[in-house]
Amino acid sequence: MDTQEKKDYIPWVIVGLMDFVTVIGFDDIIYNFQNQGLVAVTSWVLMTFLYVLPYNLIVAHMGSTFAERGGGITSWMRETNGDTVGYYAAWFYWITGLPYVVDVANSVVISLGWIITGNGDIQTHLGNAWFGITTAVIFVVFIWIQHLFKNKSLEVMSTIGGGAMFIMTVLFVVMTFVGLAKGNPIATHPFNFKAFLPKDFFSLGFLSTFGLFVFAMNGSELAAPYTADMKHPAKDFPKALKMIAIMTMFLTLLGTFSLGVYFNAHHLPNDLKMNGSYYAFLRIGEQFGMGKSLMYLFAGVQGIYMLAQLAVILDASTRVFLSDVAKRFMPRQLTKKNSDGLPINGYWMTTILCALIMALGGLLPRINDIFNWLLNLNGIVSPASTCFLFWAYLMVRLHPERFPKPSYTYLKNRHVGIFVGGWMLGITALLALLGFFPTDATADTFALQLTMNIIVPIGMIVLGFMMPWIAKRQQSGNAFKPLTWNILTVVMDAALIILVSYGLATSILASSPVWLKWGVIVIVDVIMVAVTLSATRNGRHGITLEE
Repeated sequence: MDTQEKKDYIPWVIVGLMDFVTVIGFDDIIYNFQNQGLVAVTSWVLMTFLYVLPYNLIVAHMGSTFAERGGGITSWMRETNGDTVGYYAAWFYWITGLPYVVDVANSVVISLGWIITGNGDIQTHLGNAWFGITTAVIFVVFIWIQHLFKNKSLEVMSTIGGGAMFIMTVLFVVMTFVGLAKGNPIATHPFNFKAFLPKDFFSLGFLSTFGLFVFAMNGSELAAPYTADMKHPAKDFPKALKMIAIMTMFLTLLGTFSLGVYFNAHHLPNDLKMNGSYYAFLRIGEQFGMGKSLMYLFAGVQGIYMLAQLAVILDASTRVFLSDVAKRFMPRQLTKKNSDGLPINGYWMTTILCALIMALGGLLPRINDIFNWLLNLNGIVSPASTCFLFWAYLMVRLHPERFPKPSYTYLKNRHVGIFVGGWMLGITALLALLGFFPTDATADTFALQLTMNIIVPIGMIVLGFMMPWIAKRQQSGNAFKPLTWNILTVVMDAALIILVSYGLATSILASSPVWLKWGVIVIVDVIMVAVTLSATRNGRHGITLEE
């Protein structure tokens, strides 16, 4: 019996690597390098000491306090603020991860494009339509098969992906310094102390970029659901978080410095966020006489890394959302499980919401615009959902007598702990608000991106409040009638047809022949209507049942 239990334990190092996959990657450095250039080095230094370290150690404190709870932020919010607030934390934490799911699927497609074609001109080779279709296939497949990934599968995939990505980053940094020692030129001029200092720190354009720093560094709390699988969670979980913090500091600071060696920080390519990682390894490979081999190696690692992210995010977020949410807040359809114990209708909802996000992105004219918009959207919703973490921490420090004493305490002085918790909550909320400003938008897409940045979070909030309302109607017996469901179905179908058709006709298929354009539009519209009819039919059967 003891032998079997030992086999099921996950070492803290593996938990750290699993979590590292969701926290930081080489692309995260690229994103902020395009926004700020070499100034990003200074920003990373400030964020490391003022945000990354407190963030990870707060997660370690919370994980130690509630080591026996498996729902992560959901459990922490329920324990500190009650079931109602716990539900909203679970909902918003789950739904704000969906744009990132789509973004990760996009990155998988881009890595495949580099492997197949050897360049980043995905717009010419694939086009918006096939890019969207391929992305949709990837995230839909993972949504529906992620339950097949057991802990061992996630361990292996995350260890390979996270470890290989860290090694590739170390390799890039080491080769950069070797090249400098050999006298290889530096692309950025001037490359002096002033180049690392912000020129207009308080401008809206500059401050709005910090939401992506938070997005790049958060996610360590996703390891919390795996504490139940650790041998000594109260002691080992903080070790995993500290390991992540050290790896993050190394990757961000030295990685950004190295990028300034190979890219002119004052004149960066417009598609750097989408293709910058591949450009970096392409340039360093050519400089050392290795051709495209390093780029192909990185593209393979990137593909595995992103697939590992997709698997871990879907698995962990599902645990957070479903493992510890009071069922009275959720409609019966979303808590209903099939014979395999899977929340099948929850998968349908995830599929539809991801499709809606993809459809909104399709309104933009270029793949690069879609990629950048999804990133900036994550810079809004990701910090916003992280606010729940700091609120829960504040409650624990304000009322320590109500909660278990943690084996690891971040900041022994309670008043200092409260101050740091308030700082983290306030700065995170501010950066989420600043993120609404569309940093990468051009003149022709600025208004559209700003509108979408507002619509998507509002839609997430509205859906979150609708769930308890529907559940309450079910519990009181005053459920929706067939006529109401028919009206909702018609409205939903009409909105989807208008949105998808407009996006296809004006951007994705704008240059296609008329017969192809309308043929694709009709096929896609039929598929979307079929999906919503299937989903609403399942909902109708459950929601009209009397208690």
